[in-house]
Amino acid sequence: MNRSRSVAVVTWVYAAMFGVPAVPVVIFLAEKGRLPSLWGLFDMYAGPWSSRLSDGRVIALLLTYAGLVLVVVWSGWLLWRGRKAGAVLNLGLLPLEAVFWIGFALPVPWLFGIARIALVSRSVVQRRPSSKSPSK
Repeated sequence: MNRSRSVAVVTWVYAAMFGVPAVPVVIFLAEKGRLPSLWGLFDMYAGPWSSRLSDGRVIALLLTYAGLVLVVVWSGWLLWRGRKAGAVLNLGLLPLEAVFWIGFALPVPWLFGIARIALVSRSVVQRRPSSKSPSK
């Protein structure tokens, strides 16, 4: 598997783990008025935002995050197809995602972000043509 496709897979795994669950969390919060817990260990997407903002605002932020992650998924598709725009979009979205990681106190996505940066960097280095001219 080439490096661009590796970034795509890492991106999609991140989206499946953190973007997709945002929607059921929104439904749970809207119905029950509280965040669900993960196996009774901690509340999901609980962080500075959930403790300071109204449920309606947290729902709006979760839906915005889910939409942002959809764009990240699209960047993964572009990477899978070998498009440079996918790499630019994938890295360009990381600062926006980081705002949500902080606001929802999500520690694990930072590891996915580091992996995406490293893999995109390696894929760019892999694609650069050699500066040496072939000798005959």
